[in-house]
Amino acid sequence: MLASLSVRDIVLIERAELQFAPGLNVLTGETGAGKSILLDALGLAAGERGQGRTTIRAGANQASAVAVFALDQAHPAHGLLNTNDLAADETGEIILRRTVTADGRTRAFVNDQPVGVQLAREIGAALLEVHGQADDRGLFDAATHRLLLDAFGGHIALAGEVAERHESYASAGARVAELKRLAASATAEIEYLTFAAGELRQLGAEPGEEAALASTRALLMNGERLAQDISAAAEFVAGDGGAEVALAAALRRLSRLVPEGKAAAQAAEQALDSALALTHEAKAELQSLLARLDVEPGKLEEVEERLYALRAAARKYNVTADALPRLQAEFEAKLALLDGGGASIGAAEAELIRARENYRASANALSKARAGAAKRLEVAVAKELEPLKLGGARFRVGLIATTDEGPHGAERVGFEIATVEGAAYGGLAKIASGGELARFALALKVALAEASPPAVLVFDEVDRGVGGAVAAAVGERLQLLAETTQVLLVTHSPQVAARAAKHFRITRARDATRVDELSPDDRVEEIARMLAGAAVTEEARAAARRLLAEAQGPGPRNKRARA
Repeated sequence: MLASLSVRDIVLIERAELQFAPGLNVLTGETGAGKSILLDALGLAAGERGQGRTTIRAGANQASAVAVFALDQAHPAHGLLNTNDLAADETGEIILRRTVTADGRTRAFVNDQPVGVQLAREIGAALLEVHGQADDRGLFDAATHRLLLDAFGGHIALAGEVAERHESYASAGARVAELKRLAASATAEIEYLTFAAGELRQLGAEPGEEAALASTRALLMNGERLAQDISAAAEFVAGDGGAEVALAAALRRLSRLVPEGKAAAQAAEQALDSALALTHEAKAELQSLLARLDVEPGKLEEVEERLYALRAAARKYNVTADALPRLQAEFEAKLALLDGGGASIGAAEAELIRARENYRASANALSKARAGAAKRLEVAVAKELEPLKLGGARFRVGLIATTDEGPHGAERVGFEIATVEGAAYGGLAKIASGGELARFALALKVALAEASPPAVLVFDEVDRGVGGAVAAAVGERLQLLAETTQVLLVTHSPQVAARAAKHFRITRARDATRVDELSPDDRVEEIARMLAGAAVTEEARAAARRLLAEAQGPGPRNKRARA
């Protein structure tokens, strides 16, 4: 529900604080007093477009409107806030604030965090539904009609199943298309792939082979000089009088020491032993190098030819020599896809058929459910039109079959009305007068009462142009609607105002607008004024008391049950 509205320096209002009640809240006052300014301020807080400089009260530098909503955590608005990292605190309150400066700049805040006006408007739309003169939001947005019908019919879960199965259906179709695209591409390349994969397979390149061949080639090209130097080094290590012989002799001498000397020379003996081991390793490495250099004639040519072949293939396929094995695997994988593509496409097409059948089964079930719900909603709305002086109007739910198989089912949903006998049906926004528009909205909202209620419903002069029994019927239905959804109403009808849970009077003195929350005695005076005009009589006060007493009797829902 809307807990409070705070207004500062907007048009004629310097300062106003309104604390709302659950149920029906009414704003009354003389024409021109500024009742609609409060609704405009509420809309401004909820993200609606302001009028720039004209929004600000004369002499002020900044205007602001703050709306505080107290909602159950299950309300969809909380999900929208969580998605945008604007979660409410532990109280669950959602605070919408909007400021407009004298130079026309405007800023929006949600829970004291700055947001874009578009996001503020989206959050506001989840909290607030406004029906008034020439207002086409809420029920008059055709995009909401499908959701409202599904909620009214109680088949939200079935609609969700249709959306899920459509996603599976679309994914299966995309899989078939991709496999066919790949198969067509592979077919066009088959000759090239077969040749290239065969060529690379015959080459048999291995990772690191190029570097190894380049190293061997360098050794072989300088083989004679390298062999001389390495042989000389090997002689120093393992020849007569070389390091190996000397180290072995030193160890033998130490091994002959008396026990006392052997203990003292233990560290030196260990170092010599390690040096001898390293000398053996050096000897083996030098002998290995000499063996690599002692090759048969023609080895250098063989290495150079292999190296040339690797590098030529790398240039041809525009990769490094080390990447040739991976490229071969990719070519062979494409060929395998071509060979097995028919089976893969066949399996994917079978899955597509299953997904399409599942989707169509759910979509057909949803279509039947919507058709039944549409009939029930048409009957429910028709019952509300006559008492609201709309007896000549006819309402229907349009279910228009679509040629595409979309995520929302097999039809578009649209609420349509004909206001004159014999006239063609049209969209709700085409209703002629603002008064008819608001009363029809009331009839529809009563019929949809518990299907998908916002946090608060706002009606601007829903009773415009009616009186007597019709005004009483409007009041009764507003009171009935307020049992499930908080209602905020601007009204000139005493019959409607008498049914309020909280009553605010808007007055204007000179160039200032004042808002007062009325006590029970003040309500009698205000309703009497609405009945009698400027001169309030005792008869008017008595009539006002009767209206208030009747409004406090058995609720509309109980009256219907007894009827």
